[in-house]
Amino acid sequence: MSLFWRIFALNAVVLGTATALLLWAPVTVSVPVLLTEAVILVGGLAVMLVANAALLRLGLAPLDRLTKLMTTVDLLRPGQRLPASGGGEVAEVIRTFNAMLERLEHERATSSARALLAQEAERRRIAQELHDEVGQSMTAILLGLKRAADEAPAALREELHEVQEITRESLDEVRRLVRRLRPGVLDDLGLVSALTSLTEDFATHTGLRVSRRFDADLPALAPETELVLYRVAQESLTNVARHADAQRVTVALRHADDSVVLTVTDDGSGIEAPREGAGIRGMRERALLIGGSLEITPAPGTGTRVQLTASVPRKQP
Repeated sequence: MSLFWRIFALNAVVLGTATALLLWAPVTVSVPVLLTEAVILVGGLAVMLVANAALLRLGLAPLDRLTKLMTTVDLLRPGQRLPASGGGEVAEVIRTFNAMLERLEHERATSSARALLAQEAERRRIAQELHDEVGQSMTAILLGLKRAADEAPAALREELHEVQEITRESLDEVRRLVRRLRPGVLDDLGLVSALTSLTEDFATHTGLRVSRRFDADLPALAPETELVLYRVAQESLTNVARHADAQRVTVALRHADDSVVLTVTDDGSGIEAPREGAGIRGMRERALLIGGSLEITPAPGTGTRVQLTASVPRKQP
């Protein structure tokens, strides 16, 4: 039944009921209208309007749910659908909207994957250039400063040693940036070693206490899954340092059924609702890249918990 005939049928039911009541009810209308007759007619009209409004609200409720979903839908939280049972125009509109969401989520995931892969390739290129060009140049400068300091008079030697220290600190900073841009330990030694190195470096530069809880029976993961887990941990720790005002951070990686769960929990000021900035949306996009789910919730007590669940393909028998 189309929307037009559905509304027409609802109104026809109300008007037909009112007509039947007038035909068989012992009520007459005098001229002039008596007070009791006016009360009965006005009461009947009110009942008709209330019944019509209730039936219309019941009939158009699917459209209200569709409108609410259209205003709140987020492509970074896939799977939001409305049930569309039966026939008619309303059910067809809901099915069309669900199909559109399916297509948009697929297109968003595909475009995000391309963008993230291009971003990782650019990070790899920049890290390589920093390592090969800037790092080697600064190493050569350090060697030249050492030779100059060895041959310089005592009055100048102290100043050259200070310049050496500044250059060495800058070289260490370049190496740290290279590790952040492209964690070579992730490719060489795996996810656990990369997360260990990341948390140690984070604790050194922020002064926060970092606890690690890694399961010993972690399954083998695809390279893209390991990279997403690493990047989400990296972004979560960056957010802790910038916004949480925390003293302790716990990074956990555990194996549960057919999934691997990464959890970063801090004891900071906490959040009532996560602010969907570029960092959080970037983490959601990375989670979609591997078909995972990201949850950002208040931690037990105080603080914030970031949890990424990534599925692990079952081994074929």
